[in-house]
Amino acid sequence: MRGRTFSLAYVLALFASLIVAAHPAAAQSLLRDAETEQLLKDMLAPLVEASELSPGNVEVVLINDSSINAFVAGGQAIYVHTGLINTAETANEVQGVLAHELGHITAGHAVRFDERTKVANNISLLSLILGVGAVLAGAGDAGMGILAAGQQAAMGSFLSFNRDQEAATDLAGARYLSGAGISGKGMVTFFEKLRGNEIRAGYSQADEAAYSRTHPLTGDRIQVLRGLLDDDAAWDTPPDPALQERFVRARAKLYGYLAAPQNTLRTFPPSDTSIPAHYARAYAYHKDARVDLALAETDALLAREPDNPWFLELKGQVLLESGRPQDALVPLRRATELTLAHPLIAGMLGHALIATEDPKNYAEAESVLRASVQKDRYNPFAWYQLGVVYEARGDLPRAQLASAEQQVMNRRYPEALRSAQAAEAGLPYGSADWIRAQDVALEARAELERIKKKR
Repeated sequence: MRGRTFSLAYVLALFASLIVAAHPAAAQSLLRDAETEQLLKDMLAPLVEASELSPGNVEVVLINDSSINAFVAGGQAIYVHTGLINTAETANEVQGVLAHELGHITAGHAVRFDERTKVANNISLLSLILGVGAVLAGAGDAGMGILAAGQQAAMGSFLSFNRDQEAATDLAGARYLSGAGISGKGMVTFFEKLRGNEIRAGYSQADEAAYSRTHPLTGDRIQVLRGLLDDDAAWDTPPDPALQERFVRARAKLYGYLAAPQNTLRTFPPSDTSIPAHYARAYAYHKDARVDLALAETDALLAREPDNPWFLELKGQVLLESGRPQDALVPLRRATELTLAHPLIAGMLGHALIATEDPKNYAEAESVLRASVQKDRYNPFAWYQLGVVYEARGDLPRAQLASAEQQVMNRRYPEALRSAQAAEAGLPYGSADWIRAQDVALEARAELERIKKKR
C-alpha cells in the first residue's frame, strides 16, 4: 500500500509541476533602464498601430533572465528576457518577437490559457476519481493505469491547445509586421537561431516528438512563415539604421551591466573605440570600482554626443554610486531636462540631491521625485526617496503615505495597510493625498483578504 500511495502522489505532483511550469515564473526580477525601455517602446509602437490596439496601452517589461524568452502573462504587457536581447543581432529580430507576443495579447491567450488549464485539471480529476476507486476496489494496477492514462490525456490536451495558439500567433505576428511595413526577415532569422539552439541542445526535431512540445516544431514554423513573408511587400524593406544603432548600444549596455567585468573587457577590449564598446566598458569598470576608468569611458561618449541624455545619466550614476553625489547633480539635471523628467532619471536626480545631505536641496528633490512618481507610480525606489524627503522636512503623514506606496508594490501588505491608515489619519480631510491613502489601504486590505481566502 505504501508503494502505491507514493506512486499516486508522484504522478499527481508531476502533473501539477508541469502545469505550473507552463506559467511564467512570477519571482523573476524586473530590470529598469530608461534607454532600453524607450527603445522597446519605439520598436513596438508601429506594430501596436498595425494591430489596431490603442497606442500606448501596451507596455514592454524587461526581465533580468539570461534565457531566450518572451511572454505575455495577462493584461497588455509583453515581458522580454535580457537573454533574448543578448541573443538577437538586430532590432528587426526583436521586432519579430514583439509582433508574435502582440498576437497573444490580441487573441486573449492569457485568459484562454487559464480556461484550458481548468479543462486539463477536470480530465485529471476524473482520472483521479476513477483510479482511486479502482485501487480501493482492490485493482491497484488497473487503478494506476487509469490514473496514468488520465494524466497523459490531460497533458496532451493542454499541449495541443498551446501549440495551436502558438501557430496562430505566428500568423498574427506576420500580419502585424506586414501592416507596419516592417520586414519579416528578423522574425525568420530569430526562429532559425532558436532551431539551431534546439539542435545543439539535443532536442528532437522529429515529427513523433511533436506531441510532447509546448510549441510547434520550429522547422515547421520557419517554413510556414517563409511562405507568408517571402512574398510580402515589406520583405525587402531595409532596416531602420537609427533603430539598429540604438539597439546595438542598448545591447552592449545591458551586457556590460550584467556580465562579469572580465567577460565584458574580453568582448569589448580597449582597442574597440566604438560607442557600444565605450558603453559596455563603462559599466564593467564601474562594477569593478575602477571609477577613473569608468568616468573616462563616459567622457569619451559625451565627447561624441554631449547632449545624449543616456550618456549623461550614466555619468551621473557612476558619480553618485561612487560617493560623489554633488558632482552627479550637473549631468543628472541635464539628463532630466533633456528627457522632460523621465521618471527613472528624475528619480536618480532626487536620490543624488538627498545624498548630498544638504537641506537646501530637499525642495528640489521633492519636486523631481513627485514628478517621477506622477509619471510612473510603480517605482518603489522613488517612493522610498520621497518618503526620506518628507520625513526630513517633518511631514510625517506624507512620509507614511510614501512608505505605504512602496510597501504595497513590494507586497508587504500588512505594513502597507498600517502606513496608509496612519497617513490618512494625519492628512487634510478630502485632499488628493488623503484619498490616495484610502486607495492604498483598500488595495492592501483586498490583497490580504485574497491571500487569506487562498489559504
